[in-house]
Amino acid sequence: MGLDLLYAGLGLVILLLAGDSLVKGAVNLSLRVGIPALIVSLTIVAFGTSAPELLIAIQAALENAPGIALGNVVGSNTANVLLVLGVPALMATLHTAECDTRRTYIFMLLAGVSLVLGDAFLAARAHRNEARNGMAEAAPEPAEGDSAEETEDSEIEGADPSLPWWKILTFMLLGLIGLPLGASLLVESSVNIARVIGVSETVIGLTLVALGTSLPELATTVMAALRRQADVALGNVIGSNIFNLLAIIGVASFVAEIPVPDEMLGFDLWVMLAASLLLAPFVFLRWSINRVWGIVFTALYAVYVISVLI
Repeated sequence: MGLDLLYAGLGLVILLLAGDSLVKGAVNLSLRVGIPALIVSLTIVAFGTSAPELLIAIQAALENAPGIALGNVVGSNTANVLLVLGVPALMATLHTAECDTRRTYIFMLLAGVSLVLGDAFLAARAHRNEARNGMAEAAPEPAEGDSAEETEDSEIEGADPSLPWWKILTFMLLGLIGLPLGASLLVESSVNIARVIGVSETVIGLTLVALGTSLPELATTVMAALRRQADVALGNVIGSNIFNLLAIIGVASFVAEIPVPDEMLGFDLWVMLAASLLLAPFVFLRWSINRVWGIVFTALYAVYVISVLI
């Protein structure tokens, strides 16, 4: 148990350092080739901060731990809204009046609704098939037959217009090597911890793994809040959630089938959607995410984690 906790911590540290390295390399590479800084925030930064979730999902699928793969995505999306936006708001108000993320936000909601409805349909079909199989065993055998205000390059985390090419490539190489290594350590140790303490892999994915892999988004959003860059903060969260819902689940499902536990379908997926809907007034009515909302968001996340663990 102690050794597994050590390996989990080591894997998480490697993931965070590798993710940060990949973000720095990718951001500076994109800016060097002329991609606007705001587009970098919504895409490259969102991808880089979600890279740990992607590697975790693939590794979990390969190691026959699908609960960690899906739990990580659902838990990370919930943490991205409640924790990643809540904690920075405790330090500095996120003024969203100049942010226009309506289109990407709607796309995020549609992706979330699609995941919930798709999982509900598949779960219902699986239950029907189980019922039919049970009836068939009992019966005789039959006869055969957006756009937002443009952000300066220097305001993006890790951006340095003068960074040499060799440093850019080194950052990217370190990120690409470190991410799979950290993911392997974290997933294997998390599975062992779940078995020792007697909780499901899904619970570990929703809490420990999800919180750990959301730290890159949290670090990026804290810096954006302190620099008064609400568009970068909000764009990072929305972009990361879209990437988690579509790319990570999609890629992981190619590796292995990912069943949806009934408890997740009945609770956690709906919490994820509810957290996403909480952003509606800040996106459409341009409310500022002030300290009061920061307290509310952070408290809601604490309540959610406690409800999962008990």
